[in-house]
Amino acid sequence: MNIPKRVSERLARSVGTFQKVLEAAKHRDVNESDTVTIVTDMLAGVFGYDKYTDVTSEQSIRGTFCDLAVKSDTGEIRYLIEVKAIGLSLKENHVRQAVNYGANHGIPWVILTNGICWEVYRIKFEQPVSYEQVFGFDFLQLSARKQDDQAFLYVLCKEGISKDIIEQYHERAQTLNRFVVAALMQSEPVLTILRRELRRLSPDVRAEVDEIAALLPDILKRDVVEGEGAERAKRLVQRSAQRALRQARKQTEQKAEAAVAPTVA
Repeated sequence: MNIPKRVSERLARSVGTFQKVLEAAKHRDVNESDTVTIVTDMLAGVFGYDKYTDVTSEQSIRGTFCDLAVKSDTGEIRYLIEVKAIGLSLKENHVRQAVNYGANHGIPWVILTNGICWEVYRIKFEQPVSYEQVFGFDFLQLSARKQDDQAFLYVLCKEGISKDIIEQYHERAQTLNRFVVAALMQSEPVLTILRRELRRLSPDVRAEVDEIAALLPDILKRDVVEGEGAERAKRLVQRSAQRALRQARKQTEQKAEAAVAPTVA
């Protein structure tokens, strides 16, 4: 990820400062209201927002209130942020609360944080509404000058909003993960390649695709071939295969139509 120099320099300066602030607040076990104040300052000092124009507090959503909302330059709400007290562990019911805020207002991105732990969720507006955690980080464990750690922060920075960096990050996370790689390994095109390579190793061995597929449960970990993540990855691979098949059919039809098209004298 290409982080602008001025953003990288701001992150390098500010991360250490706010780590000290958070450590002190954690030691004092400050309440939720004070944690909201710290998070608001972090949005300005770390993430580059103007806390007077880009950040609103107590955003009303159908009679309920979310702690903070981050807006783009056009006034569009891009992130809803639900803040818990710094000493409180983030739990599933807190996630559902934050997701409900976003779902009720049509905002796909919500952040749950206690100032130290930051969890970023993407809401899927389907029936029923669902959500997934795209990434998370412990602010106290970040290295101010480490490129990978800065990348997590840059995704949420104001400079990344206009470039839809978070959407790009989400797309990459959906594609480059262990579930998708496991699903691809079980797909027919990859199994066919494995069969070809096995035959190259030993021409006399006639391994079939089904035989190779039967070996995979002993090779792949159970948690990457079962469960919600695995099923989601399988659907992604299947949709990709179907698109490729449709494109191939369309190209074949176009070639056939061109072959029989009358020649204009």
